[in-house]
Amino acid sequence: MPLPPLSERHVDPHSYPDGVAFFDGQYLPMSQAKISVLDWGFLHSDATYDTVHVWDGRFFRLDLHLDRFFGGLQKLRMAIPLDRDGVAEILHNCVALSGHRAAYVEMLCTRGASPTFSRDPRQAINRFMAFAVPFGSVANAEQLRRGLNVAVSDKVRIPPASIDPSIKNYHWLDLVRGLYDAYDRGAETALILDFNGNVAEGPGFNVFCVKDGKLSTPAIGVLPGITRRTVFDLCSEAGLSATAADVSVAALKAADEVFITSTAGGIMPVTVIDGIPVADGKVGAITSRLMALYWQRHEDPAWSSPVSYT
Repeated sequence: MPLPPLSERHVDPHSYPDGVAFFDGQYLPMSQAKISVLDWGFLHSDATYDTVHVWDGRFFRLDLHLDRFFGGLQKLRMAIPLDRDGVAEILHNCVALSGHRAAYVEMLCTRGASPTFSRDPRQAINRFMAFAVPFGSVANAEQLRRGLNVAVSDKVRIPPASIDPSIKNYHWLDLVRGLYDAYDRGAETALILDFNGNVAEGPGFNVFCVKDGKLSTPAIGVLPGITRRTVFDLCSEAGLSATAADVSVAALKAADEVFITSTAGGIMPVTVIDGIPVADGKVGAITSRLMALYWQRHEDPAWSSPVSYT
């Protein structure tokens, strides 16, 4: 039987969101943004990244996202031929070329690949990429209005002794398994546990609970999210108490209010946990107040920077 023909190039049958990517010094449509199957980012999840959003034509807290991205590069011993200003310029260009006024923007670096397929990570050529696609939220408009239905999975987040959670990474199999636990129980998203059995975080978001007017959020084994930090900043300005501490599952379920935080959606209310309403099952007053303050600050030049579309 004859061998099949060897194609000269790949024909991609899939569809992609409208957007612009930066790869190897080139700005490309998202449909043309490809990596090699030999890239360690794909083969070993050996990569770090960060995401920032653009709202009404303005980046929100871009400086903090750049801080975290370059911190991750240093901790993973990766290097890119760009400084902060160079990365910021590429991100601006991706958004401007896409034309999106509301965008989800990602910068990432993979370990890359070795020309000789070496297993020595020091021989891999690190690869920087970036892209901008339409803004997407963990919670849709209806969920933001009525609050999310969340299930607490017994899956355990990768402990910080194994992976430093301050390095934003693609190690999501624990989170994905938690998501399927939630779907099986009729919930919309999941929270998983830390190695002590306390609440940790969810797929792409941190969690806060409010009790007697005081806020708390898990302290150990979680990504120190930028929106999480923004909640602390807003609480400081608004005279609200907010602390990072252990949050037990029982404490979460006994809270007066619960919300989650992410660059992909901001501050988002939770009104059902494991099928039981949080307090009266309605979006709480403190959550609503912080949501309003959060979006108002997107117009503040101290926290945001405009995109030049021309």
